[in-house]
Amino acid sequence: MNKTELIEHLASKHELTKAEAGRILETLLDAVVTNVKKGNAVTLPGFGSFKQHARAARNGVNPSTGAKIKIAAAKLPKFTPGAGFKAAVDPKAAARKAAKAPAPKKAAPAKKAKKG
Repeated sequence: MNKTELIEHLASKHELTKAEAGRILETLLDAVVTNVKKGNAVTLPGFGSFKQHARAARNGVNPSTGAKIKIAAAKLPKFTPGAGFKAAVDPKAAARKAAKAPAPKKAAPAKKAKKG
């Protein structure tokens, strides 16, 4: 699905014109990009989160010449899918993960106060 198809889907699903759906999508994408650019995380529960990831400067090797080069530090966007998104894409993996997860720990019973 590309951007045009997504706009058409939004328009038909919510009884909007394509222009309105396009503006809504642009506003959403602009908000995500602006916040991640500032260093803020954008979290959509069940879908995932967008964050800024800092990659440190490092040394590398030019594969064609074998010469050592310095690779500059960089800030990159990073998307981490949420549990709901992962489960929708691969339900079997989600079921395996749920089966492996230990049972939640029960809270210790409260102690009674001594009368004295």
